[in-house]
Amino acid sequence: MVRYILSQSSVCQITQGYKNSQRLSADTNRGCTNFLNTNVKHDRQNQRFTVTLDCGGAVSGAVLKYTVSHDQQVELISTEVPESHRGKGVAAHLAKAALDFVVEEKLTARISCWYIRKYVDENPHLGYQAYIENK
Repeated sequence: MVRYILSQSSVCQITQGYKNSQRLSADTNRGCTNFLNTNVKHDRQNQRFTVTLDCGGAVSGAVLKYTVSHDQQVELISTEVPESHRGKGVAAHLAKAALDFVVEEKLTARISCWYIRKYVDENPHLGYQAYIENK
């Protein structure tokens, strides 16, 4: 399980079991500055990673959906982030958590989501390419 805690000035992650962790920063908080106690949660039963976002009492959610085939290949299907939270690193945290899951479980992944593909391509130093099929 991996938990990420977001604050006004930075994003810190508390990692339990995932490798390749890194500190990420949130430089822009356009309009909404209350990101305290935001965690990436892995819901294995529903095959998704979620983040609950609290913006001044207005609660919304972001999600990364995936499926696992019978041969244990993960398909990373989509990321959905509310418009009010786009460009603030939320999708990056979801992508990182999902890809760390693939690495930790020694699975392979197929990427259907343009954002996750972009995240992998922009972060070659994290080594996710070795776990991706149909590069």
